[in-house]
Amino acid sequence: MTPNTYSRFVRFLQEELCVSPAQIAFAEKAQATSDEKQRYRDPNPLSMTLLQYGLVTLEQLDKIFDWLETA
Repeated sequence: MTPNTYSRFVRFLQEELCVSPAQIAFAEKAQATSDEKQRYRDPNPLSMTLLQYGLVTLEQLDKIFDWLETA
């Protein structure tokens, strides 16, 4: 995923799903490895990490996948 698309994804999480920047940063840190930090970020592990830690609901996860499908 390009940095621009990832930025739009993060904006979607914040504006449409009310996920706070702190929650996103926590999920990014929890799922990231040193190799991933150097590459473009992947929204799929981030989405699942948000769900795993209870930061999004299953309904919100469905909306995330819908957004990713059209992005």
